[in-house]
Amino acid sequence: MDKGERGFAETSIRNSALGGTKLEISHGFKKVTQKLVNLILQKGLALFLVALLLGRALILSQLTPFILPFFAVVYLLKKDKAPIVLFGLLAGSLTLGIGNTIHTFGLCFIYLISLKLLSLFVQPSVKILPYGVLVISFLVKCGWLFFQNGQTISQFDAFMAGIEASLSFVLVFIFMQSIPFLTSKKRKKSLKTEEVVSLIILLASIMTGTIGWTVYDLSVEHILSRYLVILFAFTAGATVGSTVGVVTGLIFSLASVSSLLQMSLLAFAGLLGGLLKEGKQIGTAFGLMVATLLMGLYGEGNSSLLDTVYESSIAIFLLLITPKSWSENIARYIPGTTEYTQDQQRYARKIRDITVKRVEQFSSVFQALSNSFSQTEKGNESEKIEQEFDYFLSDVTEKTCQMCYKKAQCWGTENFDTTYDLMKNIMHEMDENTGTIPNSLNQQLERHCNRSQKVKNAIHQGLNIYQANQQLKLQVKESRKLVAEQLLGVSEVMGDFAKEIQREQANHQKQEEIILDALQDFGIEIEEVEIYSLVPGNIDIDITLPGQNVLGECEKIIAPLLSDILNETIIVQKEEQGSFDFLYATFRSAKAFVVETGVAHAAKGGGFLSGDSYSMIELGPGKFAAAISDGMGNGERAHHESSETLKLLQKILKSGIEEKVAIKSVNSILSLRSTDEIFSTLDLAVIDLQDAQTKFLKIGSTPSFIKRGNKVLKIEAANLPIGMIQEFDVDVVTEQLKAGDLLIMMSDGIFEGPKNVENYEIWMKRKLREIETDDPQAISDLIMEEVIRTCSGTISDDMTIMALKIKHNTPKWAAIPVRSRGMKIS
Repeated sequence: MDKGERGFAETSIRNSALGGTKLEISHGFKKVTQKLVNLILQKGLALFLVALLLGRALILSQLTPFILPFFAVVYLLKKDKAPIVLFGLLAGSLTLGIGNTIHTFGLCFIYLISLKLLSLFVQPSVKILPYGVLVISFLVKCGWLFFQNGQTISQFDAFMAGIEASLSFVLVFIFMQSIPFLTSKKRKKSLKTEEVVSLIILLASIMTGTIGWTVYDLSVEHILSRYLVILFAFTAGATVGSTVGVVTGLIFSLASVSSLLQMSLLAFAGLLGGLLKEGKQIGTAFGLMVATLLMGLYGEGNSSLLDTVYESSIAIFLLLITPKSWSENIARYIPGTTEYTQDQQRYARKIRDITVKRVEQFSSVFQALSNSFSQTEKGNESEKIEQEFDYFLSDVTEKTCQMCYKKAQCWGTENFDTTYDLMKNIMHEMDENTGTIPNSLNQQLERHCNRSQKVKNAIHQGLNIYQANQQLKLQVKESRKLVAEQLLGVSEVMGDFAKEIQREQANHQKQEEIILDALQDFGIEIEEVEIYSLVPGNIDIDITLPGQNVLGECEKIIAPLLSDILNETIIVQKEEQGSFDFLYATFRSAKAFVVETGVAHAAKGGGFLSGDSYSMIELGPGKFAAAISDGMGNGERAHHESSETLKLLQKILKSGIEEKVAIKSVNSILSLRSTDEIFSTLDLAVIDLQDAQTKFLKIGSTPSFIKRGNKVLKIEAANLPIGMIQEFDVDVVTEQLKAGDLLIMMSDGIFEGPKNVENYEIWMKRKLREIETDDPQAISDLIMEEVIRTCSGTISDDMTIMALKIKHNTPKWAAIPVRSRGMKIS
């Protein structure tokens, strides 16, 4: 290695070592700081320092309203820290004089005595604490003034005692919300506005205890108050900064009338510092310095201005050396800050991820259950059949051959195979011929066995049980298969739901501004625009407008403007009149196609209850389903079967499960819930309103027809009715419909209703071609009327016919071109 390479290596090693050292020092500093904070909170040192300053804090140079509220609240929240607080209050009041110390001790002592006496009658609570403080503060102050003034008290002294008691009453509520910051390491996720103000009042009240402290003729209270203001201005912006300045200056002005000018300086500094916070700490410091120079001009002479500049400079220095983590931690709890928003978003993402994980776990559980139900027992099927026959034969021989004297001869080694095959042949013949056997096999049995009749009876009885067991096993097998498919469908739905939850909502701030500018440029007054989705075909926008939609501007102007901006037809989905005279409108993507329907329905003999049921349902965004179900027979039972089928199907389809799985689930429920032979047909058409592609699921139903101009197309599928058998599979027929097509669905009462007709299909196609109208309701009425006419005016069966017309969705109002093409959202 040459000198250059060696030098480079040594430099790298040195830098790495120094970097590691810096990281270790930084980490160590953080650990020490954290331990120090924990020590201060746990040992009550923070409460002691606060009590020390509040003990010497004065309002109007003679009132001490902070002492009793602070002690009372600490005694209520942290009783073990009350002695430390009392000692701090006494030490602080001692700096003002021995009289203030006696007054402070008397306040706390009388409060404790009153609390003990009150506990003998009622349980002390938070609700009565402010009133107790009010009364005790007033009485003790009056008593102290009474003895101090020679057993007399003036009206002014009583008035000042009332003011002090009133301030104490208010401070109880403020300290109740702010003292937990000094006693607890746990923090809430966010602070309310009143909690932020209470904290500011507490800090300002503490700083009043520094009034009169000076360092080289520089006021400590001015330095700390300005540091507090610019710290909050830098952390939370102009609103909070100016609020801190006003509150702090107000409390200082109450403590000392000479501090009135400081209130203006602090408020102005908080406002300027917050407005310039984008310039980081230097920008906030510049705001304070500008406020100092402007307000300092009202001072007395150059020396006063120079001192004020020095005080602000020290406050700026304190801000510059304040760790960034402190300001970030403060900002996390103040609503409106970037850190607060990020923290809330992080928390929301955490909750979302936990929810997604749980949903995915449930999905995997259903997947595992589906796999367990779908697994079939491994083994040779022929061996199982042979084993089951052996069990069957053992049961027969136990009833017939066990006590027979020829048992050893028949089932011996020489004749075992012959007897076994004979029994097997008899069983198979009885199974296939419903209990009878051929004469040749019967003669062979009589020659072989002297108890032939008994053997035949035993085989016949055992065969019934054997067949029932085989049917039960087949049902269990099919049920397992159906349950597996249902569980798999639920697993897929939950998996899709988890993906939908996990999908991040995009930030559409730029697009919202484009839409807002476009609408306002058009002369429409808009309060707010919120975009939830810009996915083509699934656009979702909420707009808030002042006033009421009297002239229909949402439908006539806003929706057409949005259609041009978004290059997609937009319609008004919902309008809602809110509070404060605001209108909330929801705009959604218009469907490419719409369905116009018509239904004709009649019960057998003109009765009230029909065995046919029909339904038209919306399956989420962009899908339309029409269904007809025909129950077995007529009357109330058939009506119950068909309506129950559609209700179950509707609920399962709306959950998002695929159509085939939904129909199999309905079939499973209907076939397993009763031993009676009940079943119903189902004719289902699911239309995609974006491309008009249609799925037909015809379960035991009659054909459907599509009329396209002069052509009539037949749609049919070979599927058994629902609930008849458990071995069930569904054939799905897919057809591409077009605008102007007419879809006609009907029950067997319509299709097979015409009398003296040899070919129902040809007759129905001819009638549909002859109809000139394209109105769905008119077509339904005309076909039903024609069927009833062929039956001499009688309704021989339940009849239902449904006609659906596919149409392009033409908006009522055309798109309005936007003036600026740059406002288009691609």
